[in-house]
Amino acid sequence: MPQGKPVSVPDDGLTTRQRRNRPLLIVHTGPGKGKSTAAFGMALRAWNQGWPIGVFQFVKSAKWRIGEERALRVLGDSPEGGPVAWHKMGEGWSWIQRPGTEDDHAENAREGWAQIKRDLTAETHRFYVLDEFTYPLKWGWLDLDDVIDALTTRPGDQHVVITGRDAPDRLIEVADLVTEMGKVRHPMDEGQKGQRGIEW
Repeated sequence: MPQGKPVSVPDDGLTTRQRRNRPLLIVHTGPGKGKSTAAFGMALRAWNQGWPIGVFQFVKSAKWRIGEERALRVLGDSPEGGPVAWHKMGEGWSWIQRPGTEDDHAENAREGWAQIKRDLTAETHRFYVLDEFTYPLKWGWLDLDDVIDALTTRPGDQHVVITGRDAPDRLIEVADLVTEMGKVRHPMDEGQKGQRGIEW
């Protein structure tokens, strides 16, 4: 196992093992590529540990068949590792909010969040990926106070990873691990659209 030394050791009464194994709230944000990819990489590690995994996608279209989804579904159905539940909100959304559909999308987001809260309460999964979850927060579709309360008071050993640009400051403040992906260069800057094996 990789050995790392903490910067400081808090006087919290926990043993080293207890502190090491405490559940984490993780946020991957920023304008760079790789936020969801990093979260799905962590999900692979969770699968390898035999943990039940719940993936909730809040923006990517339900019609898209991304590579991580196929891989994790196949792995989840295998006799090894942990089970995988994959949820897409409604018909999925795009980066552009289409006129006349925002109410439906907001309702789908609220239904998805209600399911996540039920799963957290029941300790259904050990590892959650809330993919593109920052957007319904940014657009005001979900109540930030409710989200923060549910995430910070979740029972048991449930790890939660949230991805998406523009994570709210208050979410960043309560998270245990925050990574901001920065963009230096991207092929789209030169007019190149996403391609197989790279974007999906």
